[in-house]
Amino acid sequence: MRFRRPGGGAPDGAAYAGLLAMAGAFTPVVEAVPPDGALVDVRGALRYFGRDATGLASLIRVRALALYGVDCVIGAGPNPLLARMAAREAGPGTTLVVGDPAEFLAGRPVAALHGIGPATARALCGYGLDTVDRVAAAPLAVLQRILGARAGREVYEKAHGADRTRVVPNAAARSVAAERTFSRDELDRTRHHRALLSLGEELGVRMRAEGQVCRSLTLTVRYADRTTTAKSRTLSEPTAHSAALTGAAYRLLDGLGLQRARVRALALRAEGLIPAERAAHQLTLDPADEKARRIEAAADRARARFGPRAVIPGSLAA
Repeated sequence: MRFRRPGGGAPDGAAYAGLLAMAGAFTPVVEAVPPDGALVDVRGALRYFGRDATGLASLIRVRALALYGVDCVIGAGPNPLLARMAAREAGPGTTLVVGDPAEFLAGRPVAALHGIGPATARALCGYGLDTVDRVAAAPLAVLQRILGARAGREVYEKAHGADRTRVVPNAAARSVAAERTFSRDELDRTRHHRALLSLGEELGVRMRAEGQVCRSLTLTVRYADRTTTAKSRTLSEPTAHSAALTGAAYRLLDGLGLQRARVRALALRAEGLIPAERAAHQLTLDPADEKARRIEAAADRARARFGPRAVIPGSLAA
């Protein structure tokens, strides 16, 4: 499920923690998917509350709205893969329940499978395997020759609606993400960059506060017709430096080559998180880089003392 404030946007940290606790009142098996999502195993709760998935989702939605003023987009399925995909397809304030996995997956582009990145999707499309049902019809050996033994089996299982992962309560976050939704479909490139600057700052502050760095970034662009495009980039070195994250985000957006695209929202996800002390930083002789990092550290101390809005980039102050 995803938690959305009226008009779009993720809940703040305190509200998000409260929403996770609220979900925990229905089942102890709740896995946080920051910044606005959660995986919830409700198999036991269905029997306890005497409701089906749709009925239980309605009850969760009412409580979230009453207690936190937040609506829920809920996807339900027999495993995390299908539940995630259903939540992505569900409209605001609705629940989408996956009954027959084969029927749900039929005709969808292979890139729609959760966890299938752009490079894997391109490799499959190069062999004419551009939809999930075509991938499902391909022999396992063919997929393994294209993608390798492990990745080929994983894609084969996902195309058949199978998922070996489980919902892990209180699982350590492997990624952090943030999203900016525009008040109207936005064509202005300057506003796109301004949103990315805000996202880079937010992710950098959050990772530095938790002593983490990321190895890659994924940018997701949501358009006016609710379609999305995602592009990933592995960073030259693990980092939580906001300037480096923002620069990589700009390059990701430029790499999409959008021409007058009507953008509804931009989301940035920092992936491959590791403790900062395990990451090596390439020292430079550039005094500007060292100065920027010292200023960033001072800004973090000010935010910790006076609040998250104590220090922000000048272009975001308006």
